[in-house]
Amino acid sequence: MPYVSNEEAKAAVADRSGSEAAPGRLSKIVDSDLFHSFLRSKVTVVAACGTFILFLLAILAPWVAPHNPFDLASISILDARVPPVWMEFSDPRFPLGTDDQGRDLLSGIFYGMRISLIVGFCSVIAAAVLGITLGLVAGYMGGRTDAVIMRIADVQLTFPAILIALLIDGIANGIFGSLDREVFAFYILIVSLALSFWVQYARTVRGSTMVEKNKEYVQAARVIGIPSVIIMARHILPNVMGPVMVIATINLALAIVTEATLSFLGVGMPPTQPSLGTLIAVGNDFLYSGEWWIAIFPGLALALLVLNVNLLGDWLRDALNPKLR
Repeated sequence: MPYVSNEEAKAAVADRSGSEAAPGRLSKIVDSDLFHSFLRSKVTVVAACGTFILFLLAILAPWVAPHNPFDLASISILDARVPPVWMEFSDPRFPLGTDDQGRDLLSGIFYGMRISLIVGFCSVIAAAVLGITLGLVAGYMGGRTDAVIMRIADVQLTFPAILIALLIDGIANGIFGSLDREVFAFYILIVSLALSFWVQYARTVRGSTMVEKNKEYVQAARVIGIPSVIIMARHILPNVMGPVMVIATINLALAIVTEATLSFLGVGMPPTQPSLGTLIAVGNDFLYSGEWWIAIFPGLALALLVLNVNLLGDWLRDALNPKLR
């Protein structure tokens, strides 16, 4: 390797960091090309509007929901299984009817969607932090460190994410079995989902890091003695965030579906804090007895939410792929 002075190395790091890292920063994702690509896709615009409306309803649930399904004092068992307003024996107080406990189904959907989104976002963030960290370390360090991390990832890929989540949930219940499950169910669910989805981030970031670490600006940073941790965090990480954003968007929909599946199986959120999956599980018991609305409406809300997020993720994946521009 030819001799490089400290001044030349610092200039190279500054030039490369400014020219390559900036386009990869989160603040540069919504550029003009991306915005025009978004406007040209009518499906994406509709999906974005639908996602925004559903997110807004979930966030503002305490203010827009007709009732509070968590307030036991306002719930009457006499109002159980009331049909929607367009059916006979309905009640105008409950536009979409009620469940078997007399809770307003529309309010339950708003609050349940709120819980599903919170669990989805928290699990995606936790999985991304873990996966990005391990991917950076594996790709930059190489050798045995890379081999150990990737072999663990390969073993985990042989099992479906739902089985990993069930395993972790079972272990957590064995450890905290004597404690109140309703208190720790939320955190156990987030950890279970995060440990199920970190592999995709790690493998993607590892591949991008192996490419970036051989470029001149990283070599110049090594010459001037910048620590490896700072090189990975300041110079390499911004350049690998594009694919990570696509994975995070798609994984949000997967996390919501997985949470709903776990709640449907009875190992997710408790009935006192219903998510969309819990509401579907409750309604499933009455699906063939005539009270179809208890399961159908939460199922439709879950399908719309996941569909809109998936459409946005597919568009973002295509928009950030230079080969498809």
